[in-house]
Amino acid sequence: MVTTDNDANLDYMQTEGQIVRQHYAFLVGDAEFEAIFNRIRERNLSYWADPGQRKPDETNDHDGGRGVYFEDPNGHLLEIITRPYGSGGWNP
Repeated sequence: MVTTDNDANLDYMQTEGQIVRQHYAFLVGDAEFEAIFNRIRERNLSYWADPGQRKPDETNDHDGGRGVYFEDPNGHLLEIITRPYGSGGWNP
């Protein structure tokens, strides 16, 4: 189990069955976003501005913040954003 700074828990388990790809979004501060995004680029990970992965090597500015999508080693889509969904008038 991994506990985040806001006391949310991510539980992991071993399984023999197939796990459907999931999407996880994390609301982070500007400094945290920059640190995470720097690690993504340093590791030459693919990243996208959109969940459909049609805008590679871009970030988004939804709701006046910053956002980016990238995959974890198992193919789950992770997202980091600096503004909550809908907080700046952006409507997906």
